[in-house]
Amino acid sequence: MASVSRLPNPVAAEWDWQLLAACRGVDTQVFFSPEAERGTRRLARERVAKAVCGTCPVLAACREHAIKAGEPFGVWGGLTPDERRAYVAGGRSSDRRVLTVEEAEPRLRRERSA
Repeated sequence: MASVSRLPNPVAAEWDWQLLAACRGVDTQVFFSPEAERGTRRLARERVAKAVCGTCPVLAACREHAIKAGEPFGVWGGLTPDERRAYVAGGRSSDRRVLTVEEAEPRLRRERSA
């Protein structure tokens, strides 16, 4: 469960970035997997979600939110829950420059194979 204490204040200015998100109007099932989804189906769905994220003008804000809030589910800011955990475990603070999806994916693949 996401940590509510780390969520932004209920002030519109802190959530306004969502109004510009590329995922607005896209079915949430693209970003959140069904409980039993595994393997190729999950990877295919995540690829579609990441493609949407790759066009998003607020990708960095989305990723920062997901990391700070400890979002446990779904693709946020172009990263899956496992990728976000690896991002945080690797000592990357969300206060530092946020990587784009294109920058993060190769780095995460290298970390997984090590």
